[in-house]
Amino acid sequence: MDFTNLHTILRSLYDEMMPLCSDMAGVAQAIAGLGALFFVAYRVWQSLARAEPIDVFPLLRPFVIGFCIMFFPTMVLGTINTVMSPIVQGTASMLEGQTLDMKKYREEKDRLEYEKMMNDPSTAYLVDDAEFDRQIDELGVTEVGTAAGMYIERGMYKIKKAIQNFFRELLEMLFQAASLAIDTIRTFFLIVLAILGPIAFALSVWDGFQSTLTTWIQRYIQTYLWLPVADLFSTILAKIQVLMLQNDISELTNNPAADLDSSNTCYIIFMIIGIIGYFTIPTVSGWIIQAGGAGNYNRAVNSTAMQGGSMVGSVAGGVAGNLAGRAGKLLK
Repeated sequence: MDFTNLHTILRSLYDEMMPLCSDMAGVAQAIAGLGALFFVAYRVWQSLARAEPIDVFPLLRPFVIGFCIMFFPTMVLGTINTVMSPIVQGTASMLEGQTLDMKKYREEKDRLEYEKMMNDPSTAYLVDDAEFDRQIDELGVTEVGTAAGMYIERGMYKIKKAIQNFFRELLEMLFQAASLAIDTIRTFFLIVLAILGPIAFALSVWDGFQSTLTTWIQRYIQTYLWLPVADLFSTILAKIQVLMLQNDISELTNNPAADLDSSNTCYIIFMIIGIIGYFTIPTVSGWIIQAGGAGNYNRAVNSTAMQGGSMVGSVAGGVAGNLAGRAGKLLK
């Protein structure tokens, strides 16, 4: 399965759905226009009622937002995507470099492992058909038991290698599937945010909904960063695999009797960790960018937790003191 082609299809899907933003612009302009009328009228009336000079600068906010709604695909989405695109390209190039190194070292490891077994007559027949046929032909009629043992050992070796390759290919496929799932959900979220973005901008004109604008920008950038974070995560895992392959190559070069079964097990474990870790990418993206309201929320949560901890501590101290007092009376 060509996962690269599927990722390319998702990119083209996003581009094909962008014209729908223009369809929402008309509705958003009507909502923003009505909100701007109330926004300006309220502040002008408030200044006149208080006999204060009218501050014109704050009144420009709804008109700037309306201008952004009119040219939303190019001015808003185009600007954000242009600024964030180098990040995606940079992480993609890092992943590509590590992936190429991993393929090169894997081929080198397979070659050294094959040469190691071929140099040992007791294992050469396991990996080479010609050597197996030669050793079978050298056996006499009375050595039927030895030939049967060779057939069994060769069959067991092939079964072992087939099982290892099966699990490796299965985990690699699941790893790629997890990456595709993250990219698919990311593309769907970006399309929904882009299509409904003009509505979010229009609602931000109304009093009480001003935070809708910053929240939309935060959510869009967070979701956009899913792909760079996923590429960085894959780059780290690829680097770990490269280091493991380099260690295996060093062992095969310096120690002819090296056993690589533990290395294959570690590779499978890291693939499982990678599959699980892919689903933490949305959380990590939320750590990179955060709007001001979320920070206030976190402070409130931390304050509540500290108050709860103090209350639990005081209750525990009171109970301990009560028990100690009663124990003292009993001793008297």
